[in-house]
Amino acid sequence: MAEHEEQSGGVPPLDEEAAWAAIVAGYGQEPPDPPGARPFKPIENLLLPEEDVKPEPPAAPPAAALGSSVVFAPGVGLSGPRDHSPVEPKDEDPADRAEEGHFVPPEPELPPADATSKFAWLAVVGGPVLLLLAVVLQWEMTWWLTTLGIGGFLGGFATLVARMSQGDDDEDDPGRGAVV
Repeated sequence: MAEHEEQSGGVPPLDEEAAWAAIVAGYGQEPPDPPGARPFKPIENLLLPEEDVKPEPPAAPPAAALGSSVVFAPGVGLSGPRDHSPVEPKDEDPADRAEEGHFVPPEPELPPADATSKFAWLAVVGGPVLLLLAVVLQWEMTWWLTTLGIGGFLGGFATLVARMSQGDDDEDDPGRGAVV
């Protein structure tokens, strides 16, 4: 026993059985309000004005529970008494806030599309739409309809992918990082 106290700095070891018994005994009980805290209004009095509400008398503080002699490290844990006064609302008009300057992103500038890109997008979207329309309307699936739908999609997709790598003409500017 003395060996245990020497290792923990003179503090006797914690009795785990007693700690669990205290936790089980206090299960379901609400902890007491801190000193100076305004009690909550009962549900029946929520719609009544403040002057008509009679606060319930505070309950008697419970006996010192196990673990009430906890010592916190400096800067950690409970601090001194806190001011629990109600916070006054600020008199701000939302219109004033709208007048303040806030960031509005500019509209993105898209490069003008050329005829090749327009036809490639038409083929990528139009091929599957044509096949879906043929199935819904129960058209006979001929070789030209299948070739136009699947071939249009694959050809348009290949055209768009091939043109992606040709857009990087600026070797001086790597295009990475912020412009200052």
